[in-house]
Amino acid sequence: MKAVSDFVSGMETGGGRTKQLIESGGGEKMAVEGIAAGSSRRRWRCEAGLCVLLQLLLWVALAEQMEEHLKREHSLTKPYQGVGSSSSSLWELMGNAMVMTQFVRLTPDIQSKQGAVWNRVPCYLRDWEMQVHFKIHGQGKKNLNGDGFAIWYTKDRMQPGPVFGSKDNFLGLGVFVDTYPNEEKQQERVFPYVSAMVSNGSLAYDHDRDGRPTELGGCTAMVRNLNHDTFLVIRYVKRRLTILLDIDGKHEWRDCIDIPGVHFPRGYYFGVSSVTGDLSDNHDIISLKLYQLTVERTAEEEQRDKEVFLPIVENMKLPGMEAPLEPMSGLALFLIVFFSLVALVFAIVIGIIVYNKWQEQSRKHFY
Repeated sequence: MKAVSDFVSGMETGGGRTKQLIESGGGEKMAVEGIAAGSSRRRWRCEAGLCVLLQLLLWVALAEQMEEHLKREHSLTKPYQGVGSSSSSLWELMGNAMVMTQFVRLTPDIQSKQGAVWNRVPCYLRDWEMQVHFKIHGQGKKNLNGDGFAIWYTKDRMQPGPVFGSKDNFLGLGVFVDTYPNEEKQQERVFPYVSAMVSNGSLAYDHDRDGRPTELGGCTAMVRNLNHDTFLVIRYVKRRLTILLDIDGKHEWRDCIDIPGVHFPRGYYFGVSSVTGDLSDNHDIISLKLYQLTVERTAEEEQRDKEVFLPIVENMKLPGMEAPLEPMSGLALFLIVFFSLVALVFAIVIGIIVYNKWQEQSRKHFY
């Protein structure tokens, strides 16, 4: 599936080169058909040209198959028809977000701005992949820019707040592309930095510490003021959360975060938000593409992947997410009551015996 995703993005940026290859391959084929069959070298060229054509046809077929899984009701692409201006649009703007011809600008390179774009349609997919094409740029020099943007899959939507322009104590997933270090004493991280957080509603994002206490993982990502396209992928398959980056202009994905045992309820909303403070940047979203992934599961995996009502990360203690005690069976309850009564009767008998012994000793003392 990753290879197909890479090819799809490559097709979008390299369509002209593909066409040239097809025309070149076709030209070779026609030329070879006009040559005598006695030349083994030219026959090899013909076969090579056919192989190129067959490979291209296979790639196109795979791309078309991937397109069938593109969920347009959860995708934001050019020309952004109706976004922010029509009540029938699938996406809704908030705050200072603006629709431009080539992108949706969440915040301009101006201080104290915040903006967001949210999907109106809840997502009920079991396995999915969100591809984010974005650009962060501005006049500020290194560490004099901010603050970044967040990608959301949450229960609530269109609620402004202090976490990259959206509400705190959220229910769901937040992926943060943080461009400014707020914690001055830390030396481990190099910014910009990508991190992820899963919250059950009881967790608060620690802005002063750049979300370190609640993050699942992260990586450095130099994404500002680049002359090539930058992409981020969030993949959720078989309860495994993976985040990949393509930010080096090489059309290659590299791993950033990989967390197993992540459980999300269905019916949450996708959104993207951003905020600027004393420092600023242009935060632009060029496209959001959500793909439905078809995955086969064993009977054991089906049992393990049962529906949940709150976000859960296995083997991680989150406040308010302690597993509830299982109710006792009728037999267990009966045995507990029975032995409790036996112990109580035994204690009463022992007490009576001790009391009688004490009384006998008291009488002997008087006589």
